[in-house]
Amino acid sequence: MKKCKVRFAPSPTGPLHIGGARSALFNYLFAAHQNGQFVVRIEDTDLERSRREYEDEIIESLRWLGINWTEGMIQGGENGPYRQTERLEIYQEYVQRLLDKGDAYYCFCTQEELEAERQEQLRSGQMQRYSGKCSALSDQEVKERLEAGMKPSIRFRVPLHQIYVVNDLVRGSVSFESDNSGDFIIVKSDGIPVYNFAVVIDDVLMGITHVIRAEEHLSNTPRQLMLYDAFNFVRPEFAHISLILGSDRQKMSKRHGATSLVQYREMGYLPEALFNFLALLGWSPEGEQEILSKEEIIKAFTLERVAKSPAVFDMDKLNWVNQQYLKKKSTSELAQMLKPFLAASEWADHIEKLDDVRYNLLVEAIRDHLVCLADVTTQMDVFFGDIAYEEEALQALEGEGVMDVLNTFRAELPPLSEPAEAKAFIKATVKKLKLKPKDVYMPLRSALTGRTHGPELPYLLLIWGREECWQRIDKTIARLV
Repeated sequence: MKKCKVRFAPSPTGPLHIGGARSALFNYLFAAHQNGQFVVRIEDTDLERSRREYEDEIIESLRWLGINWTEGMIQGGENGPYRQTERLEIYQEYVQRLLDKGDAYYCFCTQEELEAERQEQLRSGQMQRYSGKCSALSDQEVKERLEAGMKPSIRFRVPLHQIYVVNDLVRGSVSFESDNSGDFIIVKSDGIPVYNFAVVIDDVLMGITHVIRAEEHLSNTPRQLMLYDAFNFVRPEFAHISLILGSDRQKMSKRHGATSLVQYREMGYLPEALFNFLALLGWSPEGEQEILSKEEIIKAFTLERVAKSPAVFDMDKLNWVNQQYLKKKSTSELAQMLKPFLAASEWADHIEKLDDVRYNLLVEAIRDHLVCLADVTTQMDVFFGDIAYEEEALQALEGEGVMDVLNTFRAELPPLSEPAEAKAFIKATVKKLKLKPKDVYMPLRSALTGRTHGPELPYLLLIWGREECWQRIDKTIARLV
């Protein structure tokens, strides 16, 4: 049985969109599940918008996400080149075959003529499609126009009265009538082939067996089927996966927040968390488990469990998934991952002064407060900023016995070296003053931080050290007296 072979072919006109990343992921999972092959190539025939820096960013984003491929960009292979602008001679050969057979023809219509034709069709209520006015030009007429320097496009001659059926592996059977499509351009007047033509040639020559792509490409499929049939190519299987919608059930756009993979990387979402989250956008494994390893997802992935209905991008769900992966990280792993974010923050100088022990304690203190790595910068002011008293903290400092708590803490605070010692000291203070724990913890937290919520006190005491704790208590006592 022939191995499956799939591809992801992005256009480098911008960073890798979340929808594109999900398409790449589904292709990767499908191939990996069947021990098949996965090709990554670049569709850069949009000369005005394509940029090499976007191409590099897309490749880097795929690698960062944990998607590997067996052939194509960087990897190489026997079916290259893998950039469409480097395959123009290949396309020209196949264009000439269609011209020779009469399945394609030169079109000399100008943009102004085509627009006038469209407007007339609109006024008369006709279907908007090319009238075919150049399809009957004689060889002599074509020759004269070419010799005159006219730059034609090339159109495919659409067969009349044909039904094209796509047995889609996700959406089921979908039918298209050829009469709804006018003769379409396959090569623009600048000599560059259009997407629908180049993609067919690439898929055939690279041996693609399954085309897994976004639902929005379904409308392209009948034109591609016409080309497969014109060349007597074997059609691949098609699977069109649902769109990704925002929380308002509209198509994902900038108004929903970050839309590119690089933005989530910069915010400090973990690649394995995004891998897990994106896999569940439109696909579901058996059972209720939602946190799945890469290996578990590959083992479980099939197109049969891909949903037809749109997938909703739920930020709350992504945040929860990311937190689950953050919790699995060891202190040393998380400490290393946070360094770039802290180094770029306003607290960088303070962080550099911490020894390894205190830095690791800092990480332990804030790890449960992180949704993504970038959140670490919003957690630092409690450690290194000036005390800014919140209203609730001031109210807590007005309670009976607060001064006894603060004076006892200041007088008896010993040098501390580990969290267990700090916890024991605070418990001893509670016992000595014969108070309820909250009547000691709340005034201490309020006095030391100016807040009623935050990192656990033992970590704060150890990170600050005795001198810093004394200064903070003295500042609060001076405010109260």
